[in-house]
Amino acid sequence: MVYIIRRREALALGASAAALALARTAAAQTIPTADVARPKWDIEKGASLKLIRPARFVEPDEVIFRANSAKFAKEFGVEVKVDLVGWEDIRQQAAVSANTGAGPDIVIGWAEDPHIYSDKVIELSDVAEYLGKKYGGWLFLGEKYGKKAKTNNWIGLPMGGSGGPLVYRSSAIKEAGFDKVPDDLPGFLKLCQALKKINKPAGFALGNAVGDANGFANWMLWAHGGALVDEDGKVIINSKETLAAINYVKELYPNFVSGTMSWNDISNNRAYSSGELFLTANGVSLYFSLKNDPATKAIAADTEHAPLVKGVAKTAPMSGTILNSMVFKHSKYPNAAKAYLAYMMEAEQYDPWLTGCLGYWSHPLAAYDKSKVWESDPKIAIYRDTMKNQYWTGYKGPITQAAGTVQAEYILVQMFASVASGQATPEAAAKEAERRSKRYYR
Repeated sequence: MVYIIRRREALALGASAAALALARTAAAQTIPTADVARPKWDIEKGASLKLIRPARFVEPDEVIFRANSAKFAKEFGVEVKVDLVGWEDIRQQAAVSANTGAGPDIVIGWAEDPHIYSDKVIELSDVAEYLGKKYGGWLFLGEKYGKKAKTNNWIGLPMGGSGGPLVYRSSAIKEAGFDKVPDDLPGFLKLCQALKKINKPAGFALGNAVGDANGFANWMLWAHGGALVDEDGKVIINSKETLAAINYVKELYPNFVSGTMSWNDISNNRAYSSGELFLTANGVSLYFSLKNDPATKAIAADTEHAPLVKGVAKTAPMSGTILNSMVFKHSKYPNAAKAYLAYMMEAEQYDPWLTGCLGYWSHPLAAYDKSKVWESDPKIAIYRDTMKNQYWTGYKGPITQAAGTVQAEYILVQMFASVASGQATPEAAAKEAERRSKRYYR
């Protein structure tokens, strides 16, 4: 889906310009900021920008993003071309652009992407440092995914993260004989078994789903004390902790709703909304859609959220699907790109986007803790701290090209799926994941 934003276009773009103006004013009043001088990026003469970003899961994400881009175009005289790309497709398009040295100036892709192309993107430290000083500092995952490993050089600019806590029907949990979701792995297994018995099953993605499947695989690994690599980047996936995680999923999987082996990132949303699924993990998009559709408001009222089960971890082993921006060196307009990214993160633009999406892309800058969105509905409060979680891709090692590639190739997802589907033993699956991971960690 391509959309070209020119200066002459109205700011509304399908939303009320007056409502957006009020939201911008409210943002300026409620988001605390420091008095920091904005860098002066000399925008190149005749500059225009092309960017790609993931397609929206909630409509305001796209509508307000376009409106903010239109506002930038009007104020700075820079034409902006926005191309919304399917979640599973954006990495392929980014790879083509990186390898050919042509294509979009800006890619707003996934967490590890700037680290995959670290030698082909420009440094964004001036943008990141300005925003950090003005908006109370970067939260843990923002800094972790923004900076090149073992340096203070920013090669990405995280715009937010979609958290993935447990989402469940309260009535189903009670019918299954539980007052709440257990915080231990044996108890969680018993809950899923009980839900299966009353024909109100749980389900988690085991297909090649960017957010949901990687989130589930990482959760299972971390909850059992496992990790892909150690602090130095040595592959340690073939471990007793990993085998414990695989065996747990092998026992858990028969209780899932059918079809999870082929699920993409929209599948559990659809199954939950249609009354086929009663427990899963998801971003706020699921609750948002339920709440705003008259046909599913009753399901929304019955929906609650809970942290992922800790297992042996000290805290809920949660991360997030991180939206991370990068600017390719082949761009003819790097200053315009920097100005655009900084502009999109300013309170007048960012808070209406955050609020309109009901916190779907949870903020990476501390000042946005004060956003009114987090007081608007107690059921979404759990998403506010998404970017404060201290688990990440390639945990426990650095975020590098290797970490990103292992994630992009779904190595951990396929490790679990191969055993759950009966195609491999736990020992063979862990060994294969080790072999595949070592191809990238050298």
